Amino acid sequence: MTPPTLPDIERTVSALGAKLAQARAERGWSLAELARRAGVSTASVHKIEKSGMTPTIATLMKIAAALGTNVSYFIDEGVAVPAAIVVRGDERARLYTSKTGISLDNVSGRYGRYRLAGAEARVEPLASSGPEPMRHPGEELVYLLEGTMCFTVDGESIDLAPGDSIHFRTDRPHSWANPSERPARALWFMVRGGD
Repeated sequence: MTPPTLPDIERTVSALGAKLAQARAERGWSLAELARRAGVSTASVHKIEKSGMTPTIATLMKIAAALGTNVSYFIDEGVAVPAAIVVRGDERARLYTSKTGISLDNVSGRYGRYRLAGAEARVEPLASSGPEPMRHPGEELVYLLEGTMCFTVDGESIDLAPGDSIHFRTDRPHSWANPSERPARALWFMVRGGD
């Protein structure tokens, strides 16, 4: 593999801001929210996104961790994407989520290289996404394996039982809840972007 040239490095560095802005928008977070989660200043996040500041490695690591991704998401532009990604059942990575009462185990390739991400979700009894509906670019598809869940999309409440699925655009206000005293388990797929 040929080492990157100075123009390659400059292109990668100048693309950092756009990648950061995209990753933040996919999660529906404000500049202040990402800054709070990463433990950096809002001004720093803003300057990085506008390509006015090149972050230190430590800052980039904090931001990547807050976003639930790796530093490589921001810098491995020239790395070839393998023909297939295999995730073994006993090697699934735990994905970051800001929501409590839900755990997500990765079953797919990661954002950055792919538009689709999937997880096996375990939702604790009476857990919910919170009082405020979420909105962000993309789509979600949830297939319920066990338990019950209730989704509210654009003001419409939809109850799911095992074997049911729901597919919706996430630019609509949406929320989820496990209304029962028993845990729920689902396959949860997300497509980033709003294309």
